[in-house]
Amino acid sequence: MTGRLEEKVVIVTGGASGIGRGTAEVLAREGARVVITDVNEALGDEAAKAIGGDALFLRHDVADEASWQSVIAATVDRFGRLDVLVNNAGIIEVADIENTTVEQLRRVLAVNTEGVFLGCKHAIPAMRASGGGSIVNISSTAGLVGTPPFAAYSASKGAVRALTKTVAAHCQQKGDAIRCNSVHPGGIDTPLVRAITPERTADDGETVERGRAIGYGEPQDIGHLVSYLASDESRFMTGAELAIDGGLTAT
Repeated sequence: MTGRLEEKVVIVTGGASGIGRGTAEVLAREGARVVITDVNEALGDEAAKAIGGDALFLRHDVADEASWQSVIAATVDRFGRLDVLVNNAGIIEVADIENTTVEQLRRVLAVNTEGVFLGCKHAIPAMRASGGGSIVNISSTAGLVGTPPFAAYSASKGAVRALTKTVAAHCQQKGDAIRCNSVHPGGIDTPLVRAITPERTADDGETVERGRAIGYGEPQDIGHLVSYLASDESRFMTGAELAIDGGLTAT
């Protein structure tokens, strides 16, 4: 039995850990030929080796246009095509609007927003040459609702939400068989979330594990949704925004 992504060539940015790695693992199990990119070479190499097969790791600074051009060229050179791009790489600064510096804002926007912009810009021609494709932009629930402790992050993810719809409309107007949708995780147990989430204690004084014990999802949960959006099963979906947050934004 073949997977839903059999032979599709996929780039996952920020794929060395967290949501990116979980997503890359799910896509590979569904038959995709996965290219993991990240600035962390040690973790990226380890992730690609763990996936096995023809999984490939490439060092990649998503805020740098030349790096994007190099990654897409290397992917097409290795596999002959590009079918799916998962714009996942991101960073966060913990600071409210009054305490966020301009430097912090620019740094977050460079990675979280400009990185997605550059990915879409350079993936579209490669996908067009391959006959179409799917772009999945990982935004956040912080791009849907206000998040006072994360002013720069929320701004960057809101921009990703709007950019996604613009890219979807652009590709539709051009007559390209390229779709673009955004995914908005909330409360996923990743190293980034653990770094900014204080540990909690149970009534008996014992430390409660951060993650599932307090209702967090797992990286693979996002991977399964991305797998659907990457596949031909979602061929009628473009410009959509999908919250996957355990009901966080329902109230």
